[in-house]
Amino acid sequence: MWYLILLFIVITLPDIYIWQTFMRRKKKIYSILFWVPLALTFISFLLGINGVFPYYTLRVFFVLFLCVAIPKLFFAILYILGKYLGKVVPRAKWIRNGIAFGFAILVLCCALYGFMSGWKKLIVVEHTIESSDVPAAFNDYRIVQLSDLHVGTFKHDADVLDSIVSKVNALQPDVILFTGDLINVSPDELDPYMDILSQLKAKDGIYSILGNHDYMYYDKKASPEEITARIEDLKKRQKAMGWDLLLNEHRIIERDGQKIAIIGVENESKPPHPALADLPAALRGIPEDAYKILLTHDPQHWKQEVIPNTNIPLTLSGHTHAMQVKIGKVSPSQLIYDDWGGMIDVEDQLMYVNAGTGSSVPFRFGAWPEIGLFTLKNK
Repeated sequence: MWYLILLFIVITLPDIYIWQTFMRRKKKIYSILFWVPLALTFISFLLGINGVFPYYTLRVFFVLFLCVAIPKLFFAILYILGKYLGKVVPRAKWIRNGIAFGFAILVLCCALYGFMSGWKKLIVVEHTIESSDVPAAFNDYRIVQLSDLHVGTFKHDADVLDSIVSKVNALQPDVILFTGDLINVSPDELDPYMDILSQLKAKDGIYSILGNHDYMYYDKKASPEEITARIEDLKKRQKAMGWDLLLNEHRIIERDGQKIAIIGVENESKPPHPALADLPAALRGIPEDAYKILLTHDPQHWKQEVIPNTNIPLTLSGHTHAMQVKIGKVSPSQLIYDDWGGMIDVEDQLMYVNAGTGSSVPFRFGAWPEIGLFTLKNK
């Protein structure tokens, strides 16, 4: 709830300040028009979170938020700072006003880039996992991680998804691991992309788990029976694509008598997200000498259960998207998640949080969509 209050403040206070400073004495029509973007921002947000045409209303909200509200926020902050600076350096008025306006334009340009190109700027992030726990038979084993595809976002850009598949196959992975959120709101989103995703190839197969979006729990109009039917539909579609969906279970990959265990749990998150993981069931029957790789969608599950109760050396996660914004090593995800992106090491147990290969909203800046490539090395 606190971040909703913060969102209200970020959207509202700059408009109040700018209106008081610049618009109060303007003609009434201009004053009314000034408040239209703010009203549309709140209306689209409320409609979106209540499931009213969410594909469109949430996109309208994010466009207004990132292209209007955020530039206004930076303008107001810099203008106020410049105003106080002007008391010290009186002739700096035009400089301070120019900086405030110029920075707001820069933020707007970054937002427009994120909507037009940033969410398509696919990168490959490579890591080498070197450990004596890695079986010698799996030395140089290549793992590709995909996460948070949200295929509904590719509604008019199927070529982007096609390029993802081509890049993954070019990496010649031994195994592909998908860490959840295949869809946005409905399994029907997969209709145009089943053939494309079926072209993913790996020597030892493709293993997947469900993310919070895949349970479609936020559709308040659907009955529990309808939601269950949709989830079953999604499971069938993954099977038809040749993906092996892991639901609190594991698979063993064997080479020369040595083993890797791919473990997949259902989503485990705080409300309102589903909490359905059964890690003990997923681990049951795994040979002691097998190298374990866990797939769990929400990275918060790692410190809640994985670290305290297991010795799993490598966990792959997603979910956060780094909130699709990152500048250097800073992301707004840090306000919500302790572990929001990249590789985290706690006493030789590793977790990698993928920033997402797709996007729930067609926007990214800095937190570019990524394919994770992990090479295992026997130390």
